[in-house]
Amino acid sequence: MTARIERPLSPHMQVYRWTLTMALSIVHRATGIALYVGTLLLAWWLVAAASGPAAYANVQAFTGSIIGRLIVFGYTWALMHHMLSGIRHLVWDLGYGFKANEREALTWGALIGGIALTVLIWIIAYATGGGR
Repeated sequence: MTARIERPLSPHMQVYRWTLTMALSIVHRATGIALYVGTLLLAWWLVAAASGPAAYANVQAFTGSIIGRLIVFGYTWALMHHMLSGIRHLVWDLGYGFKANEREALTWGALIGGIALTVLIWIIAYATGGGR
């Protein structure tokens, strides 16, 4: 009969103190999933544009509604945040930005930059007549 060996358990998420870097790493994964779903909406729009005025009008009616605009706004934010977080991960892959203050700066930059770019894109879209 063999004796059972007691092995230490890996620390669980509840053991660690949550940091912004940890949270945004999870958000980065979530935005990647959201982009898959949002790309279906983009594909629907492209197919409708190629299918004719009636199909295009249906998509425009949906994306012009409040819920549609919220979804498209969320898609824009997910795209911008995922892009900036991807750049943050690229910097880390290159071996830079591992000091605590650099990690925090990159994380805050991705968070604030994603929001700022999203708002800027929507302001430009409305200013040029794209958000009628």
